[in-house]
Amino acid sequence: MKFADIKNDVAFHKIFGSEDRKESLISFLNATLQFEGEQRIKEVAIVNPYQLPKLKSGKATIVDVKATDQSGRSYIVEMQVADKDGFGKRVLYYFAKAYSNQIKRGDQYRKLKPVYFIGILNFEYTQGKSYISRSQVVDVETGEQTFKDVEFTLIELPKFKKKLNKLQNLFEKWVYFIKNAENMTFIPDDVQDEGLKSAYENANQYTWSQAELDAYDAIYIREEDERARLDKAVSKAKEEGLAEGEAKGKIEGKIEGKIEGKIEGKIEGKIEIASKAISKGFDNESIAELTGLTVKEIEQLRKKQKY
Repeated sequence: MKFADIKNDVAFHKIFGSEDRKESLISFLNATLQFEGEQRIKEVAIVNPYQLPKLKSGKATIVDVKATDQSGRSYIVEMQVADKDGFGKRVLYYFAKAYSNQIKRGDQYRKLKPVYFIGILNFEYTQGKSYISRSQVVDVETGEQTFKDVEFTLIELPKFKKKLNKLQNLFEKWVYFIKNAENMTFIPDDVQDEGLKSAYENANQYTWSQAELDAYDAIYIREEDERARLDKAVSKAKEEGLAEGEAKGKIEGKIEGKIEGKIEGKIEGKIEIASKAISKGFDNESIAELTGLTVKEIEQLRKKQKY
């Protein structure tokens, strides 16, 4: 067997967004959120099911799966491979949209159901040593959960160090699978859960179509192209002295790149990248993340390209 890298957009969506193998998503959600008894998820409706053409032209660094369960609760499962400025604010924004979009204007607020966000991060985000962190809205003095429709779970893969023979529960087996599948050649003997077993089978590239394999490889090629273009733009900006202050932060996990301070004029490299991204259908937020330009600047660039 040759398993795919689950952190790749195509593989991630194929595992967790497959309509004909929902047992994997259900198993992962129950294990991650520790749902037991009546809380357990029995059925899910995937809002954005696996569709190869969309994945082939989608984002290279952020991909999510959205679903609702039998009681109306909503779930956002996101894979992010690189640390991005504004990550926390974007999570809150997407969460707020998912929560508010459950009802239309004039509907009663009591119809709103809980929304759970699960972020699988290929970088360290929190200061704690644990690879999993759970956040709720609680009273700072008593610890009482004051607003019960809100919950965020972050899984930081670099902090997960357990070996295969030391895994103690289903959740740890899921995290191990997501982090290490690409380096494995067999399904572990102790995998008894049907959802996780199905995930291993679905990740076996020997069962994939040629179109899926091509799309899978295209993701990596596009990521390397983006890194190279951004690296060139940042180097050029430094050489020409167009930025004040130090360039810092990570771009795509490897490239130091967000340029701080006031910039005299436009940086040609960023404009070039943004122009190409616009022509390829990227949205404003994605372009802003890639280039450091503001959404307003990108909108102005869009208007210029129309003429």
